[in-house]
Amino acid sequence: MKFFNLDSPLMKFLSRMTDILWLNILTVVCSIPIITAGASFTALHYVCLKMVRDEEGYITKDFFKSFKRNFKQATVIWLIILAILCVFYVDYKVLAAYTGALPKPIIVAGVIAAVVFLLFTGLYVFPVLSHFDNKTGATIKNAFFMSILALPRTILMVALRVFPWAIIYFVERFETASFLIPLTVLFWISLPAYLSAKLYSKTFKRFEPETQSTNDDFSWSVGGTEETEGEKETIETDTDNSDKTEE
Repeated sequence: MKFFNLDSPLMKFLSRMTDILWLNILTVVCSIPIITAGASFTALHYVCLKMVRDEEGYITKDFFKSFKRNFKQATVIWLIILAILCVFYVDYKVLAAYTGALPKPIIVAGVIAAVVFLLFTGLYVFPVLSHFDNKTGATIKNAFFMSILALPRTILMVALRVFPWAIIYFVERFETASFLIPLTVLFWISLPAYLSAKLYSKTFKRFEPETQSTNDDFSWSVGGTEETEGEKETIETDTDNSDKTEE
């Protein structure tokens, strides 16, 4: 039957979902030590973008290639995020204890601004790191810049991250839909990341030199252009991050 031909839409869909499932397993396993989660998320987005652009080779090989190459910088960024979350928690406790000392609008505005910055930057920082070659500070700055530049897509990316939680929330109230829980868990991280890659791929292309292959690395920065060792054009971007170091 044509449905079961390797080139049929059904088989291509099942193959893609299998890849996404395996990518979810890799991401979860490599995030178990907690401190390695940043490198794991970076590798996840590296592979997802390749899949979206039909450039993927071997899922496992590409995942660990990015994991190893970006481990140091991804870990630093991940620790910064965890530190900020800890500060938020402490501030929340302090403000809760002394909520009468400041006008509520000021507290609410400050909390909203901080949460938006962290959320938007967090959505893009690991995809940017996986695809572009920058220093840590520039990576964080560029991630926030991209999230604002592509604001409608950023809102959709937020919705994609919330969707699995929404499924669990509603399924708990309807036992007949309990079969959705294991399916949600199996694709919890990788499927939203894959769909997000479809969204931010177009944004990334705006900063990729037209004269350079999508398999090459380049840098970009919000601040303008400058040359780096005669090889890279800057806006500070490293597409694909796939050839950062020669293997």
